[in-house]
Amino acid sequence: MTAPALTLDPGTALVLIDLQQGILALPTARPSAEVLARGIALAEAFRAHKLPVVLVNVAWSPDGGDLPTTDVDRPGPAAAPPAAFSEIPAELAALGDVTVTKRHWGAFTGTELDLQLRRRGVHRIVLAGISTSIGVESTARTAWEHSYGLVFAEDATADMDADAHAHTFGSAPNPCCRLTTRT
Repeated sequence: MTAPALTLDPGTALVLIDLQQGILALPTARPSAEVLARGIALAEAFRAHKLPVVLVNVAWSPDGGDLPTTDVDRPGPAAAPPAAFSEIPAELAALGDVTVTKRHWGAFTGTELDLQLRRRGVHRIVLAGISTSIGVESTARTAWEHSYGLVFAEDATADMDADAHAHTFGSAPNPCCRLTTRT
């Protein structure tokens, strides 16, 4: 089944999760350079339509005092990575983008993401980034709880584990919530 065309109305924003130096350096099932290139293409398209682009990175204080302390299925980092780990690549960022720094899995937890989106009249999010089963899924779940419509740019999304990525997209309830960035 083919997904219907996506209408980028003024209430749509692009939210890119963790496309930052340290995460892009991790081994992913889909090459991170490909994910970054597609993220850049999406961001350029949104900017061309004067729609919000939100770049989310993850960072912690140098002393590690704000590192996640819970052990879920994978432990969080034991120490805060160097500042360069959290830098957004220059080729992705542009003047006017909204930047949000998170300190946990999802981009809504403990941040002003919801406030920034609502101030801009956003009701639908196109979501992509790394890692599918961690930051992207966590952000999507909270976005849904906040009543945002969701569209996933699957080919601008990757995970360290191919099965985890496939599970996320294989369990999507409806193909209308998936978008391909390929032309």
